[in-house]
Amino acid sequence: MIGVGSLGQHHARILGRHPNSKLEFVVDADEKRSRKIAKANKTSHLTDFNVLIGKIDAAVIAVPPSYHYQVSKPLLQNGIHCLVEKPFTLSVEESEELIEMARAKNLVLQVGHVERFNPAIVAAVPFISDPKFIEVNRLGPYDPRNKHIGVVLDLMIHDLDILFSLVKDKVISFEAHGAKIFSDTEDIAKVRLRYVNGCVADVSASRVSTEKYRKMRIFQSNSYVSINCAGKSLKVYKKKEGKTKITSFSDIDVKKPKLPSNEPLFYELDNFLSNVIEGKKSAVSGEHGRDAVELALDILKNMVF
Repeated sequence: MIGVGSLGQHHARILGRHPNSKLEFVVDADEKRSRKIAKANKTSHLTDFNVLIGKIDAAVIAVPPSYHYQVSKPLLQNGIHCLVEKPFTLSVEESEELIEMARAKNLVLQVGHVERFNPAIVAAVPFISDPKFIEVNRLGPYDPRNKHIGVVLDLMIHDLDILFSLVKDKVISFEAHGAKIFSDTEDIAKVRLRYVNGCVADVSASRVSTEKYRKMRIFQSNSYVSINCAGKSLKVYKKKEGKTKITSFSDIDVKKPKLPSNEPLFYELDNFLSNVIEGKKSAVSGEHGRDAVELALDILKNMVF
């Protein structure tokens, strides 16, 4: 486990207890931090990730995004499977290089878009066939630790990735607006995406909210799907069988599927470990990470402040 900050410590916690993994090392540039997290997970600590080469089969990388490429590259070069936190890299060129490296060595390269493993998202997928309009809101309080990166690459990138998986088409145009409030990067961003198939998605990301709010609403010709990612709940509204006209709410069937209780991060790591053991390609591959980065960078390049 490389990088055990606010998110990495939870990766370490799960990996240290997962039956399909043996957590050999916790690595962090902050020795005090690495020692503390290693002790909590009954493993060894290091400050230099290069020492890992030749000693491990796989690595999870949760260092600051600006270091993703330089940490992942030597590991992949030496045959180590990698799960790299999002955003995958900070340039499309870096993403492409890592993808090619993993492909050449037949390695699993997974990107940490953990919301793909959120039980609410997973359960919603079978109900989504032809989205016409999608509304996404991902809001939360300001955290000074993330001031070096704006909300597009920090928060919105989750939803850009999810939208690619749901709409299954290319973005042909977008409008992007942002504001810098507490930092030198965008603290709030609103984007309207238009896809080749006609679908339109309004996506909002903010870190100037007092509450954590993660919701997605999907409107189709025959149904409305409401997803609460933070509360891990799902509601599907559909016209009742045989009804041609809606005269009251009683004509609408509302499904509330029961969702599994494990945290999304567990399912993400479980998937990564299974892919490494079974030699399968991840459902959230380097290519998916690259596509999300490419769109996010394009949005930032064209954002109106």
